[in-house]
Amino acid sequence: MRAYVILIYIFLYAPIAFIVAGSFNAGRQAMVWQGFSLQWYGKAFSNPLIMEALVTSLYIAFTNAVLSAIIGTFAALGLERVRGWVRVFFDSLLYIAIMVPGIVIGISTLIAFVSAFDAINPLLGVRLQMGAWAVIAAHVLFNTAVVALLVRARLQGMDRSLVEASEDLYATPFGTFRQVVLPLLAPSILAGFLLAFTFSFEDFIIAYFVAGPDVTLPIYIFSSIRRGITPEINAVGSVVLLTSFVLLILAQLILQRGQRTKTA
Repeated sequence: MRAYVILIYIFLYAPIAFIVAGSFNAGRQAMVWQGFSLQWYGKAFSNPLIMEALVTSLYIAFTNAVLSAIIGTFAALGLERVRGWVRVFFDSLLYIAIMVPGIVIGISTLIAFVSAFDAINPLLGVRLQMGAWAVIAAHVLFNTAVVALLVRARLQGMDRSLVEASEDLYATPFGTFRQVVLPLLAPSILAGFLLAFTFSFEDFIIAYFVAGPDVTLPIYIFSSIRRGITPEINAVGSVVLLTSFVLLILAQLILQRGQRTKTA
């Protein structure tokens, strides 16, 4: 059984290790090792096309994370006050938004925007088209559900006596939210923000359908590898991989710390 588990992990992580190792190859041929070098990281970050794609990805990911954190938090707070079949219905919508494959979200968002543009452009006399904002809208659809579920889990385990004590001390509803509820929810909101940023930053499928003329970093990588794999692309992929791992680990640590604070 141990050998079987080891083989599974090798199968999962060997390709990733190969990409990371290839980014340190001194030669241009990714399949032939010619010595250790960091030159490809320098060339990647000095490439204006890569930097433009990186800035676009960071802008999309950050904007999406902010909107998802805000909308998801308020959605969780609203659903916490709903009971009965209405709550079950909206809970189902949250889970469906997470379970729907990215390619379905991408295609449906593309069709929705194209149909809206065909109706709006003649009326307003403008030419709306796909771009970074369309990617943000599609990502928010998915990531709002992620944030809402994280905050909901935190709300269900929150000590309600603190809220009642605040109300007994004649605090306003907004004051109770700002001084009691929001600090307790902060770890879940921050973790949801980091997860939303990670999912958006590394997404390719949805962005490929609705990005239009804007190029994100995953789209640039995909377009480049069609012409052949180079150590420069391996370096870019390694940076994306490291960023995703760091943010995911940080989100997990924040959630665990919040859980320990809740049980303390």
